[in-house]
Amino acid sequence: MTADSSPDRRLERALASLHGLAVGDALGSQFFVPAHYPLLKNRQLPDAPWQWTDDTEMACSVLAVLIKHRRIDQDALAQSFAEHHDFDRGYGPAVNRLLRQVREGGDWRELASALFKGQGSWGNGAAMRIAPLGAWYADDPEQATHQAEISAYPTHQHREAVVGAMAVAAASALTADPAGPPTPKALLDGVIALVPRSAVGAGLRRARDMLDYGDAGTVAAVLGCGRRTTAHDTVPFALWSAARGLGAYERAIWDTAQVGGDMDTTCAIVGGVVASGAGGAPPAEWLERTEALPGWVPVGAG
Repeated sequence: MTADSSPDRRLERALASLHGLAVGDALGSQFFVPAHYPLLKNRQLPDAPWQWTDDTEMACSVLAVLIKHRRIDQDALAQSFAEHHDFDRGYGPAVNRLLRQVREGGDWRELASALFKGQGSWGNGAAMRIAPLGAWYADDPEQATHQAEISAYPTHQHREAVVGAMAVAAASALTADPAGPPTPKALLDGVIALVPRSAVGAGLRRARDMLDYGDAGTVAAVLGCGRRTTAHDTVPFALWSAARGLGAYERAIWDTAQVGGDMDTTCAIVGGVVASGAGGAPPAEWLERTEALPGWVPVGAG
């Protein structure tokens, strides 16, 4: 076992990503409040505290399962999602219902596969929570994508949702490379190579071709920014924004939020990926304004 694959080092990386995810999620969610629209336009911070949403709550379950099992155990993950499900955290209606049924003894395999007339959900929920897993597996990006694929199924079984999770985990793993974060193009090239052909993958190729565009709004108009809350409408833009913001957390989050859309989710993805890499931590003031992680996350374990 190398130093970079030791349990302590994996936990350190995953926690860094989780904090970045939580701050992005919590700050992004503030801008759904109409009174905060002028603050976003002027890049001014809302008053504290910033509460995180389902993005962070589910990411905490992902990390808790990794700490306990050293891999994704789907049954344990589904149970953690259900046990810690807080209806007021902004879950979508389908996942709210699924997690309530799992908590009441339902089989997540049957429930998740039955969603949306048997197609499964293609929402962005599996992608929004997964960056810490990528950081955990920074020594093995292929394993990061494999474990991310496994992690999606308890709630999201449509192929696009699964590939969205794989892409975000791959990006986080590549960003957390102990040799240092890649260039923006190398990051997207690496992600594209690790995920199967799909609408998400096609969006990532367009995102790579638009890395020279300076206007995030134009890019979001082409790629989507989560307004439809699908994986393929969310992940390509979020990873474009993360790639351009490596090592510059504050700028990356502002640039992401200012295009609108599903801001808590796009900012969670960007925050989790950027914070996985060297120099990508959120500003201390932003961490202080963000609600603390829940007490059930076993962050002292290694």
